[in-house]
Amino acid sequence: MSTAEPHVRSHVDTRVQTRWEHSPTSDGAHVPLLVHRPDQPRGWLVWAHGGSWQYGSARHWAPVTSRIASLSRWAVVSVDYRLAPEHHHPSAVLDMLAALGWAEQRAGEFPVAVGGDSAGGTIAALAALARRDADGRVPPQLLAYPPLDPACSRASYLAPSAVAPGRSDLMAAWRRWLGDTAPHPTVPATPLQAADLTGLAPVSLIVGADDPVRDDIGAYAARLRDDAVPTSLRSLDNTGHADILNPTGLVLPTIITALNELSGDRDQHPPHHHYPEGKLS
Repeated sequence: MSTAEPHVRSHVDTRVQTRWEHSPTSDGAHVPLLVHRPDQPRGWLVWAHGGSWQYGSARHWAPVTSRIASLSRWAVVSVDYRLAPEHHHPSAVLDMLAALGWAEQRAGEFPVAVGGDSAGGTIAALAALARRDADGRVPPQLLAYPPLDPACSRASYLAPSAVAPGRSDLMAAWRRWLGDTAPHPTVPATPLQAADLTGLAPVSLIVGADDPVRDDIGAYAARLRDDAVPTSLRSLDNTGHADILNPTGLVLPTIITALNELSGDRDQHPPHHHYPEGKLS
């Protein structure tokens, strides 16, 4: 049974109703879902928040996720996934898969996509890959600056233009999430560890030109294209990590543009807002 959540409300569009729901996971847990639903959703976006796999919550990200819903007119299911270090990989991925199934049961004929920012983007990408490997319905991905390399080995981590988070902090976050056990037999730590990426649905990638994870994103885009997955990569000038939390940043409006494209409205922008596009490569 759903229950109203009086402490989390949309401040952008009163047509969005926000409620707490929950879904059982395949390993016996129950994941809370904060659902922002416009009157007539154009699609359903299952979203995982950022926070280095160990911080944040659906409640903390509610101003962002409710704004995505109100501006895009997509229902947004914000996943309150289990956090490290108490819960290691792949618990958060299982939570994402449970939320995806929950949304699909309610979406009817409308599209269902997965997405996330930072660590949440990594989780979303792994959920899409797990669906493919299970021969299930594979959702499109909408990923904002996901870290994809536990070793943080690419040049952008050491570039003078890179801003926080630092390489050492990200490597420590990866260790807390992955734990000290052997790699999971079926769910890799990152989609870059998958043998191939064929069969994935279209992927939209967004990253700032000053983000230390930008080379990870470029490597993922190249792998996707090599494996014939429709892929767009938007690089945003003068933009660093965690930009989705910046009310005047470029990442959130770029997400709205990507959702419009998934809906087939390539020329549509939300009314009364101007959104500068990033570079599309």
